Amino acid sequence: MSAPESAGRAQPPVGIDELLERVRAGYARIAPQEAYEEARAGDALLIDIRYAALRERDGLVPGAVVVERNELEWRLDPQGSHRLPEATSHDLRIVVFCNEGYASSLAAHSLHQLGLHRATDLVGGFQAWREAGLPVE
Repeated sequence: MSAPESAGRAQPPVGIDELLERVRAGYARIAPQEAYEEARAGDALLIDIRYAALRERDGLVPGAVVVERNELEWRLDPQGSHRLPEATSHDLRIVVFCNEGYASSLAAHSLHQLGLHRATDLVGGFQAWREAGLPVE
């Protein structure tokens, strides 16, 4: 079969567990304490992608920037016209977190595809942050 014929063929289906494993193999995830220390030192930007109901129920991580998941790439692309003021470089250290650390892995992968090579996500998400006794307001 020639390359053009095979290019149009669909890839075999992948389950979400396998997809997460593949995605996470592409970067080093970060533990809550390490994320806290990097953010506190000004070396990382914490991005909260949890939806509003979870933020209202459980609280916020002080200093984290709330970016709805459906806006994430537009807000963090340093070349984008809708970027956050903090999104100034592809070298920016970004730590994305969701509630439990699943959706954030897919989000971090998406940021890598934009060239944000230092993007990562928080192992265990907000719940792990809170369980580690780190600040919540």
